[in-house]
Amino acid sequence: MPPPELLLLRLLMVIAVGGLVGAEREYRSKSAGFRTMILICLGSFLFTTFSKEMSDASPDRIASNIVTGIGFLGAGVIFRSDNRVNGITTAATIWAVAALGMGIAEGAYLLVLASTAIVLGSLLLLTKLEFVIDRVNQLHTYKIVSPFKEELFKEYEALFSECHLTYKVVKRTKTGNNIVGIWHVQGSQENHNRFTKSLLHHPEIIEFEF
Repeated sequence: MPPPELLLLRLLMVIAVGGLVGAEREYRSKSAGFRTMILICLGSFLFTTFSKEMSDASPDRIASNIVTGIGFLGAGVIFRSDNRVNGITTAATIWAVAALGMGIAEGAYLLVLASTAIVLGSLLLLTKLEFVIDRVNQLHTYKIVSPFKEELFKEYEALFSECHLTYKVVKRTKTGNNIVGIWHVQGSQENHNRFTKSLLHHPEIIEFEF
């Protein structure tokens, strides 16, 4: 077992690393926030430290089990909502924080500090780049319910092209005197807004999900 002074230093580093990453997640109101990230970093640190002191345990086997366990934890924060999968970034962050805790237990301080900076940079700086990309190109799913008239669908698809949106027909379903159409549509946020504004006051549309 390392000397108490070294253990205390490593525990403080665990709190700092887990706390910094957790603070960013907490600020963005994510499911795994400040306390969770500290506990994940601490848990992986303790498992790695204890495994090195167990004469009958293989350190690499303990490490692989940590990765497996963190995988289940990360899967718990991923969910599907509004035709989108959310929580993947938080799950990946949990995985990275667990690795940082293991690195602290191994004494790889420089690598841990550099990796922490990369994690924080990815979460803080690349978010703005993602926002720019999202404005330039978005994928929406449109569901339109209207009276059963074939010319209406041609009108909608002509409007997609007019608004410089690329589309793919997912499904068409006839229900009574109405027909339901679902499209996957890709384009800029501005072009999506143009399309939705054009259809919001369309007299023939019964239901419009976008």
